Amino acid sequence: MQSGRSYRRCLAGLALGLASLGSAAQEPALYVYSTIDALLAGVYEGELTVAQLGTRGNFGIGTYNHLDGEMVVHDGKFYHVRSDGSVRVAAPSERTPLAYVLPFVPTRTVALGPSASLAQIEALADQQLGNKNMFYALEIKGQFSAISTRAIPAQSRPYRPLAEVSKSQNVFARDAVAGTLVGIRSPALSKGISVPGYHWHFIADDLSFGGHVLGTGLARGVLRLAQVRRMEVELPLNEDFAKADQEKDRAAELRKVESARHDKDGDSKP
Repeated sequence: MQSGRSYRRCLAGLALGLASLGSAAQEPALYVYSTIDALLAGVYEGELTVAQLGTRGNFGIGTYNHLDGEMVVHDGKFYHVRSDGSVRVAAPSERTPLAYVLPFVPTRTVALGPSASLAQIEALADQQLGNKNMFYALEIKGQFSAISTRAIPAQSRPYRPLAEVSKSQNVFARDAVAGTLVGIRSPALSKGISVPGYHWHFIADDLSFGGHVLGTGLARGVLRLAQVRRMEVELPLNEDFAKADQEKDRAAELRKVESARHDKDGDSKP
């Protein structure tokens, strides 16, 4: 009799475990194409098209083949911020060497007051996260007192490492602009695949301006965020990716690339 009860408890536990796994499988996943270390090594071409990427999510960030500017994905639209500062909707046939997208299902909404710098905005966002060993998708829509962004011109072969190429970035600055920050926050455990910490791109409401965010101040805005515990990584099949040295620790190179981030009040963030 006791053996029968134990058997039934075991079956019940197994059923609960399978139900939990099934529930997790239904949650939105962060889809990652390629790795940040590959981009740092100079892998600037991928096979994945914007049309294919759009089946994976309606929100996210990335870049385009040949490192041609910045990708901002918001409300299901894929924006291409060019190195001259212009913004257009990307063609479905355009391809990407690196992208992070997901179906954005925010679970928390918070009104934000004035913040003098990007570091202060991130500190406010940190208060809403809870488990910092998870991924987060974040949207901050509002009025920005000042913002600076960058975009890198399209590269040609032979490709140089990103730490060298980023020196040619074009920087754009605006005051009093309405728009949206699209961000992915990755935990430290994702290093090599993603950028640990916050990674922000921006798109102006009037589509006149955008790019990878270097610094900003917020007049007022609304933060929406979603915790993400599932990540799916797809790797390019091309020869560049196959030959890229991804055993090398590229943390210093990443810090160098990101060291150009300077907020309005003069603080910098690695």
